[in-house]
Amino acid sequence: MHKLALIGATVMGAVVLSVTPISVQRSTEKTLSVSVDKAYAVVGRPATPGSVAGAHRRHHRRATRRCAAGVTC
Repeated sequence: MHKLALIGATVMGAVVLSVTPISVQRSTEKTLSVSVDKAYAVVGRPATPGSVAGAHRRHHRRATRRCAAGVTC
C-alpha cells in the first residue's frame, strides 16, 4: 500500500508540474529552485505569421507561385 501511495504521489506531482508554468531546477550546490515561467507572445501584428493579415498575404503569395509554376490555376 505504501508503494502505491508513493507512485500515486509521484504521478500527481508530475501532472501538476506539467500543467502549471513552473520550472524546477537543481543548482550546482544540489539545491532545488522553483521558478515561474513567463511567455510573452505577441499575436496580431501584421508582420507575424500567426496574424490574419500575414496568413492572408501568405495564401495569395503561394497561390500566385503555384499558378506561375503551372501546378494550379
